[in-house]
Formats: sequence, C-alpha cells, structure tokens
Amino acid sequence: MALKLRLARGGSKKRPFYRIVVADSRMPRDGRFIEKVGTYNPLLPKDSEERVKMDMERVQHWLGQGAKPTDRIARMLEAAGVLEKKERNNPKKAEPGAKAKERAEEKAAKAAEAAEETAE
Repeated sequence: MALKLRLARGGSKKRPFYRIVVADSRMPRDGRFIEKVGTYNPLLPKDSEERVKMDMERVQHWLGQGAKPTDRIARMLEAAGVLEKKERNNPKKAEPGAKAKERAEEKAAKAAEAAEETAE
C-alpha cells in the first residue's frame, strides 16, 4: 500500500481548512484516510502558531513506515525542521518576463543610438 502524508480539504466555500492526514495514495483527496496527524489553516497569518499544527511523533512514525509527503507537506516539515531542505528546480525564477525583455531591448537600442550620436 502506497502511503501519503497529504492535505484533505474541509471548510466552506472560499474559507479553506485542511486536515493533514495519512492516506492510501489511491483514495480521493477528501476520502478515506488512515489517521489525522494535524491541521493547516491558510487563513491565519504566516507567523501564527495555530496555522500549522502537527503531531510530530505520529508524523515521524508514518515517515518511518514509508509514507511519502506531498510537496506542500514536505515544505511544512522542512520549516519545522523534520526534513532537510530539498533543492527545487525552477529554471524560470530569475528570468524576466516578455514585456521586461522588450523594454530592456528598447533601452539598449536607445543607449546605443545615444552613444553613436555623442561619438560623432
């Protein structure tokens, strides 16, 4: 059985509240789960202690049993210091958008024109 540590959504429309659960990966997102190990409330401020609550002893147990955390849960566990930080690949992170590239080209062209005029 492939176990996952993942979020199960609760709460009403536009007011999300998540349970952190251990579930079989074949079950639906909000479906059957094995154990609830915490909660996540994204509406609270990021520095609030109530935003993410986890029973670390049970999380460690399930990780030891081979449960794989989803990306979002892995980030929460990294912030808590349970998992080591993983280098993520985002090749477009530092690359400017299309409009910014156009503006940079126009600016470079104007600077080249100005340099030619002052050289003459």
